[in-house]
Amino acid sequence: MQRRTLLASASALMMALAVPAMAQDEPLKVGFIYVGPVSDGGWTYQHDLGRQAVEEEFGDRVETTYLESVPEGVDAERALTQLALAGNDVIYATSFGYMDAVMNVAAKFPDIRFEHNTGYKRAENVGTYDGRFYEGRAVTGTIAGRMTETNKIGYIATFPIPEVIQGINSAYIHAKKVNPDVEMRVVWAYSWFDPAKEADAANALMAEGVDVILQHTNSTAPLAQLQQAGKYGFGQASDMSSFAPAPRISSVYNNWGAHYVKSVGRILDGTWEPEAIWGGIGDGIVAIGEITEAVPADVKAEAEALRASIAAGEYHPFTGPLNKADGTGWLAEGETASDEELQSMNFFVEGIDAQIPQ
Repeated sequence: MQRRTLLASASALMMALAVPAMAQDEPLKVGFIYVGPVSDGGWTYQHDLGRQAVEEEFGDRVETTYLESVPEGVDAERALTQLALAGNDVIYATSFGYMDAVMNVAAKFPDIRFEHNTGYKRAENVGTYDGRFYEGRAVTGTIAGRMTETNKIGYIATFPIPEVIQGINSAYIHAKKVNPDVEMRVVWAYSWFDPAKEADAANALMAEGVDVILQHTNSTAPLAQLQQAGKYGFGQASDMSSFAPAPRISSVYNNWGAHYVKSVGRILDGTWEPEAIWGGIGDGIVAIGEITEAVPADVKAEAEALRASIAAGEYHPFTGPLNKADGTGWLAEGETASDEELQSMNFFVEGIDAQIPQ
């Protein structure tokens, strides 16, 4: 029988710490640390589906544990330490801001494997895994460019890190390709999950005439505001299909189960290594949700063709000619961005009239 432990309180954590170290014939103990609640309907919800996929795949061979709503920073280091002391053999940290905490705790527990989601620091017992979310933004940006009637699309951003900047740029580039008159407005929420802030951001964008909104934040609050206003948006991190067929007309979501099952399998068979994994549409890590009937058939076909081209490796969303927002050249005709350039991206492309906070 599968065993699932939720460490949601100090008392539960103390009980976990009292459990003796696992013997060789006991289940592999797998811990997860989440930045939001598992009920967020977005980022954390999707990671928890991945955890459940591990249980379904390996049954009694594994025992999973999770901590939810753990803030980035000092609290993350404390929570990671608790998971380590509770006897977990591998710990998955699922937010960018956990990076330094992971490195600090991993150094103290060299026999425990750690994997950090969306980060870039590694060690002998620390690997990283990420999704090429910008591939999905190219598809939804194409749909947004076609669906806007005001020629103004909006983007609710979280923090000015490369992953978020990639998504904004990719969405704009592809909206502009299909609609040369399109403009993009960007609002920074400075949070991964804050429904009130996200709702305010959506309303601020609509007040500027935006009628299609993309988001990198993880709640359904923007879609709720769009529903009231009769505007369009996209699911983020999970499918958010409860808002289909409108305002949610498609989505970019993360199939983390594909990675977690593979990673745990490698630990069980002894082949795990501290890799830097960056998977996209073709790897099954990034997925495009159903494009609903609110989208015209020709626009749907165009978006699906783009998705197929990206998945097959025939097209790269960052293909020149492209300039930076200040007018300086970046990619020449036919040139594509390297992973190193994308992973350090700190600029908007030409045409985005917005500032990146410093």
